[in-house]
Amino acid sequence: MAQIVLLMFGGAVGAAARYFTSVFTHKWLGMGFPWGTLVANSLGALIIGVLWGLWERKGMSVELKSFLFVGVLGSFTTFSTFSLENLNLLKSGEYKLALFNILANNILALTLVIIGYVVGRWVSHWSQSE
Repeated sequence: MAQIVLLMFGGAVGAAARYFTSVFTHKWLGMGFPWGTLVANSLGALIIGVLWGLWERKGMSVELKSFLFVGVLGSFTTFSTFSLENLNLLKSGEYKLALFNILANNILALTLVIIGYVVGRWVSHWSQSE
């Protein structure tokens, strides 16, 4: 039961962070492109890569994994919003923007999760050698 409560709390934290990320990003970059989703998905990929790289060797509790990976980061990043935004771009004839959005989200997120993982492993290795 505690794991479910942690998962729900993590989801609330991630959803609030996602909302504020989108609001800030749209104020900064404008509303002509779904920048909020791109930023949230990319930042979430970087964070999950760093955390996984940090804790891969040491391991982490099931509760912490549920809270961070499923709860916080699962609700912070969002594939459903990404899909809906692409549908709306396609419906409005913005084919180039839709293609850019699809490629940018996937390439950037994959690149950042790899970078995050490498950084996390480096920090983990560095902290163990002291």
